[in-house]
Amino acid sequence: MSKRFTGTIELANGVKMPQLGLGVYKMTDSGQTVEAITYAIETGYRAIDTAAIYENERETGEAVRHSGVPREELFITSKVWNTDQGYDSTLRAFEESLEKLGLDYLDLYLTHWPVSEKYVETYKAIERLYDEKLIRATGVSNHHAHHLEKVFVKANVAPMVNQIELHPHLTQESLRAFCKENGIAVTSWSPLARGKLLAEPTLLHIGEHYGKTPAQVIIRWHLQNDLIVIPKSVTPERIRENSEVADFELSSEEMASINELNRNERAGTDPDTY
Repeated sequence: MSKRFTGTIELANGVKMPQLGLGVYKMTDSGQTVEAITYAIETGYRAIDTAAIYENERETGEAVRHSGVPREELFITSKVWNTDQGYDSTLRAFEESLEKLGLDYLDLYLTHWPVSEKYVETYKAIERLYDEKLIRATGVSNHHAHHLEKVFVKANVAPMVNQIELHPHLTQESLRAFCKENGIAVTSWSPLARGKLLAEPTLLHIGEHYGKTPAQVIIRWHLQNDLIVIPKSVTPERIRENSEVADFELSSEEMASINELNRNERAGTDPDTY
């Protein structure tokens, strides 16, 4: 059995999105970023998650172009930053991101945060990009149910993805249920709670049973919850390790014990107070 996980999630429009990808948040060293993404693609990753505010779209595009992997086999996500939100400015921001990436289209484009008075119009612009076939799927990030409900009122096509902070200390079960009811796939950012979970005894114990690290156990928990997960690392060993989660499966009892770690505790900011 291959250790490397290659599963996909089918989005509402039929597009298949890799369920495990590489997040590139806080990758600020240009050479290191290109090397990390290049290594990830060589290792078998097929999804890269960047954003305008990360300031590494050029490096992401460079790694993609030189990977030797056909563009259609890769899934590239970016996001419009808060200061560029609004209908017209979102369209301009997208053009800038596409130019930096050096790509003809994106697979997924997201509203990064629900900026008051702007996020609905921002999503309308994302819909237009979808209609013009410049993106393959629409989405948002950091949207609570009440944000999504406001988007639904104006949207012709509901967001296909909502990227939110999600990990065993913040399981977001009610928001996940809301998204499932509305056909929205959920991507987990900060899936390891910025490393805060790696010394958790429950995860260490489960990991010992399977010969896996706590990080691998957490990633497997995300995958078995039908979540898309984008762990971040610039270290080749960690990048490879994070993908080697196809050769074990958590029991229902183990899944439940990880669920019980929930504290409704954020490592990042609450979208309502951002």
